[in-house]
Amino acid sequence: MEQRRCKPRSARRYLADCVVAVLLWNLASAQSRYSISEEVNEGTVVGNIAKDLGLDKSTLRDRKYRIVSSNADHLFHLNQNDGVLYVSRKIDREEVCAQSSTCVINLKTVLENPLEVHYVEVEVLDINDHSPTFSEKDKRLEISESVLPGARFQLKASRDRDSGHFSVQQYQLSHSDHFRLEVKDKGEDGKIPILVVQKTLDRETAGIHSLVLTALDGGKPPKSGTMNILVNLLDINDNAPVFSKDVYSVVLDENSQIGTTVIEVNATDLDEGSNGEVVYSFSNSMNQNILNIFEINPLTGEITVNGLIDYEEKDRYEIEIEASDKGTAPLTTEKSVIIKIVDVNDNAPEIEVTSFSSSIPEDSRPGTTVALISVNDLDSGLNGKVICSLVEDVPFTLSPSLKDNMYSVVTKSPLDREKKANYELTIVGKDAGQPPLFFTKKIDIVVSDVNDNSPEFSLSPYNFYVAEANEPGNSVFSVKAFDRDENDNALISYHILRDGSGDKVTSFLNINTESGDILALKSFDFETLKTFQFRVVATDSGTPSLSSNVTVNVFILDQNDNAPVILYPVSSNGSAEGVEDIPRNVNAGHLVTKVRAYDADIGYNGWLLFSLQEVTDHSLFGLDRYTGRIRTLRSFTETDEAEHKLVILVKDNGNVSLSATATVIVKVVEPKEAFAAADVKSATNDEEDNNVTFYLMITLGSVSTLFLISIIVLIAMQCSKSTDYTSKYLQETNYDGTLCHSIQYRSGDKRYMLVGPRMSVGSTIVPGSHANTLVLPDRRTPGETWLE
Repeated sequence: MEQRRCKPRSARRYLADCVVAVLLWNLASAQSRYSISEEVNEGTVVGNIAKDLGLDKSTLRDRKYRIVSSNADHLFHLNQNDGVLYVSRKIDREEVCAQSSTCVINLKTVLENPLEVHYVEVEVLDINDHSPTFSEKDKRLEISESVLPGARFQLKASRDRDSGHFSVQQYQLSHSDHFRLEVKDKGEDGKIPILVVQKTLDRETAGIHSLVLTALDGGKPPKSGTMNILVNLLDINDNAPVFSKDVYSVVLDENSQIGTTVIEVNATDLDEGSNGEVVYSFSNSMNQNILNIFEINPLTGEITVNGLIDYEEKDRYEIEIEASDKGTAPLTTEKSVIIKIVDVNDNAPEIEVTSFSSSIPEDSRPGTTVALISVNDLDSGLNGKVICSLVEDVPFTLSPSLKDNMYSVVTKSPLDREKKANYELTIVGKDAGQPPLFFTKKIDIVVSDVNDNSPEFSLSPYNFYVAEANEPGNSVFSVKAFDRDENDNALISYHILRDGSGDKVTSFLNINTESGDILALKSFDFETLKTFQFRVVATDSGTPSLSSNVTVNVFILDQNDNAPVILYPVSSNGSAEGVEDIPRNVNAGHLVTKVRAYDADIGYNGWLLFSLQEVTDHSLFGLDRYTGRIRTLRSFTETDEAEHKLVILVKDNGNVSLSATATVIVKVVEPKEAFAAADVKSATNDEEDNNVTFYLMITLGSVSTLFLISIIVLIAMQCSKSTDYTSKYLQETNYDGTLCHSIQYRSGDKRYMLVGPRMSVGSTIVPGSHANTLVLPDRRTPGETWLE
């Protein structure tokens, strides 16, 4: 509201102005009062302010009549056209005036030019739009059954948001023989209900009483609110707990896990509250060991496992249980619980070797005891019955003894250390429980050696090739044997078998008893000895010792140690010289003579070649290099000399060739002289031929004898060895002007020949044969065999 100030002109003037202003303020202020009921509809007319104040409609508009100050101006609306006050929305008295019994809303209205203030009071009248309510919908009372009649229990009053006559006016209690209701009026604080006991209470007859309290207001019809009252009678402690069963008995598996429920006992008490609350515990007389194994829940009576349950330690437990109430003087009842432990297959069999021989001879007979074992299982019944077996397929078996759970490990078949020297036996013990438990035990058995194996040679027979002219005292070859036994039973010594038949060859041989190296005490001469045979014996050091022997075939390889020998021409004094007379009229190709020579060596070493070392006329005479025949190359002429000297060189084909020379004097004579000389020469030649024939017979006889001996030896070797190492021999006589020979033999799939003077085209030298042996192509037709 706007106020006018008094200007300071003078003190007197100021005082006069203030008095006038107060008078004008009082004249301009007026107050009106209206009343409406709550919950009226929007737009309801409260009153016509302009009419009540005597204001016309034009004044309202011109002076802008309006509501200017009110906390509730949103509840009302003033129409400037007619000055009527309207309700803007529904008004809830309990919302606007919650803390007041009389609800008045003050409105301030103004007119301008000049300022004029009017106060309007609107009283909101209450209607019965709320029912009585209790702060608790349900009320629970606990009353001891020992209370006397007349006991009073004050209840909380009901509240009604309405006021005055529409508030709570009275209370009503539902019918009950044991309770009645009193109401205490406390003026502005309202009416208070009181519950009064009017009859002795008996909890055993009726432990709970259910009542309904109703509050009524003064409306017509009245509104009401209710509260449920539950009276719980408290008992005195006059009953002891009672167990639900006379006997408690249960079975329990051993090894039950901690926390496993054994049994749940149950006891009841007819009392209520703490007098009827039962707690469980073990009796103080129980052993501490049992207290470590079991525990009981004091509230539920559930007995659980708290330690290890082992049937093998104890198979039955008797536990004393106490049930007590919580009364001031608690009452207690005792009961026994019998727990029978059921055996579980929780112990694996145990195997103990009581007697054991870690080593057994390989010649032990089947049934020989190796070890004694005992088996133990801590379980009982089938859980403790054990069956043992061997896992591997071994030459041993388990033999049960007369005593339970005792076994013998015995051999079931012959042993052979050379096949297997060590055995690791795995003994498995299995009980008859479900599921079965296993246990294994390993034992190592060593098969000791027995001298049951003779030495064995790496080859049989041995074939060695030794060059003649070897150095005496040196090792020429070696034999080797091995023994499948071990230690002393496998320690081998060697010696040459000397049968006392006077074999001179073996007398010149010596053998190293430890290594098997064979030494020749003299040099071999191929021309004297071409092959020989002996036997070597290998003996182990076992007790008794065992031995074996092998045949050794030795073939002497020829060396070029013999020079060619001239057989013809030979002079009377032994020199290789001769004189040949030929007619002058001979034609070209006439055979003058033939130089004959012999080499004791064989093969290339005995293969002789002839050449003209010296000749007076190269155009007149020619020499065949293989046969030694001397022929004329042309006819003689008158100018040719009457005497010619021919020096013939004869050499072998050894690596270091050896040679000899022969001299032939050729005299050219007239035909008549030639015939005469021929007769003389014929006689001489007969004598010489006789000498040559004699030498040839001796030589051929020696060669034939050696050849036959070789054939016999090789046939014997062929019968005593395999086909691959069999040698087959044939004699091939190849003599054409010289005394030479060759020997053919076959070894395996190859054919060999100790060559003579004439080699076949396509023959090859065997590597390592020292050029004495050729490999011949096999030109046999199918079905053809070698002579054996």
